[in-house]
Amino acid sequence: MEGLTLKGQLVYLRALEPEDLDLVFKIENDEDLWELTTTLTPFSKFLLKHYIKNSHKDIYEAKQLRLVICKAIDDEALGMIDLFDFDPRNQRAGLGILIFSTSDRGKGYGAEALDLITRYSFKHLNVHQLYANILEENKPSIKLFEKQGFEAVGLKKDWTRIAGTFKNEYLYQLIHKDVH
Repeated sequence: MEGLTLKGQLVYLRALEPEDLDLVFKIENDEDLWELTTTLTPFSKFLLKHYIKNSHKDIYEAKQLRLVICKAIDDEALGMIDLFDFDPRNQRAGLGILIFSTSDRGKGYGAEALDLITRYSFKHLNVHQLYANILEENKPSIKLFEKQGFEAVGLKKDWTRIAGTFKNEYLYQLIHKDVH
């Protein structure tokens, strides 16, 4: 698998397929996950079908890229990883990751997926930096991003309102050092 940017030992990253509609519908409508995004209302299957149909658009046009994280051994979908707010002028993008099942977390899948998308972003998208917004209480995500070399560069106080309570959010950043 060496030489293939989006394939690792444990996982590979692939584009969304029409068959992913039920999976995306389940994830986007899981209210427990809304605090990780800016989602406030459920999505219809109609809208998600349209989103998946248009997910082939180039990241330069759509300003985002969502990939499915799949287990290398059996192709099982484990999660999703997103590049968002892609800004080619300033050579940066936001990054988010979700491993669906808590039983699949902590096994190296997320770390490898994060490494794959990071290398892809630096090599193929000419990104100078990636950033992530992580709630202060999300210790597993903080550990994951720090292990991959991301640094906390700021704390946004009372940044996100969840269930009537304001929560702090860290801004993590990874700057590509190998710039020519």
